[in-house]
Amino acid sequence: MKILITGNLGYVGPSVMRRLRWRYPDAMLVGMDLGYFAHCLTDAAAVPESGIDLQYFADVRRVPPKALDGVSAVVHLAAISNDPMGKAHAEVTLDVNYRASVALARQAKAAGVASFVFASSCSVYGFASSEARTESSEVNPLTEYARSKVLTEVGLAELADDSFRTTCLRFATACGMSDRLRLDLVLNDFVASALSTGRITVLSDGTPWRPLINVLDMARAIEWAVSRDLRSGGRHLVVNAGSNQWNYQIRELANAVAAAIPGTEVSINQDAPPDKRSYRVDFSLFSTLAPGHVPETDLAETVQGLRTGLESMRFNNANFRDSSFSRLKVLEGLRSQGLLNGALEWQRRDADVPEASRAGLSAAGPRSVER
Repeated sequence: MKILITGNLGYVGPSVMRRLRWRYPDAMLVGMDLGYFAHCLTDAAAVPESGIDLQYFADVRRVPPKALDGVSAVVHLAAISNDPMGKAHAEVTLDVNYRASVALARQAKAAGVASFVFASSCSVYGFASSEARTESSEVNPLTEYARSKVLTEVGLAELADDSFRTTCLRFATACGMSDRLRLDLVLNDFVASALSTGRITVLSDGTPWRPLINVLDMARAIEWAVSRDLRSGGRHLVVNAGSNQWNYQIRELANAVAAAIPGTEVSINQDAPPDKRSYRVDFSLFSTLAPGHVPETDLAETVQGLRTGLESMRFNNANFRDSSFSRLKVLEGLRSQGLLNGALEWQRRDADVPEASRAGLSAAGPRSVER
């Protein structure tokens, strides 16, 4: 078995690779990532990619044809990955998250890939003030990121057939410790703020709803989706991936973190205008289709895991929102250095390296890394 994981050098990728390696010990695992965040390692005992067989440093907008040779399943994580990044790079978000995703699926189908797993998002529901959203509920994407997910789901539906099953996992908001930790996610932000400042400031009135899922449980869902058969959801499946117990209001999350980290003060802006991003989600279908892969990690464990991980790093950065823990800040930093262009493509700078050094690098480069 050969599995291609795109976007593996990000926040979720390390957990996914470890889970797939555990589940398929003899499989050939192949990573493909442009490498924006490859350097953002946090408290990793070893480079997470040491557990895979081949790493491509490649843009999903230009997939090397040989990357799909012999592949039986694609796990597609690669994306411009949150609302602030989507707002700052709207057209690139559509290009990467939608057009390139559907093009990759088309290439995969032509190459004989049997299973295509797409990391979608519950953010497609946007604002829903009434009952919890199910897969048949109307979508209401409020951001470029969410819109790109809806468009890709539609594009994948058109490609699915008996020999090419597509699975769109509408994930709840990710959280939890990772070898490439992000702190631009609500629960992760709260834990980091509590540890570094002793205070959590909720900018909204605290009432908006968010479903959450630990990255470890995202990996468990992906493991299931890779090998699901047609009897579990059919040719094209769109399913909310998470747990009904993980629907929380923002103020509940803040108070849970404060309870776990004594001495933390919580400030809530009661006069804030309504937050348009508020939705509860019904995950009943997922629990029916994948009863052995429903989320196992609870909120208390996740908060404790984040606290332990950050404390082991001696984390004490009150300005973490302006640091490499923020994905948008990383991209801005790469652009300000002239390393990325406006389309978020790497600028080629071979001229900065002496000819002799280039030759040496070429001769000595590891065989398991390709561009």
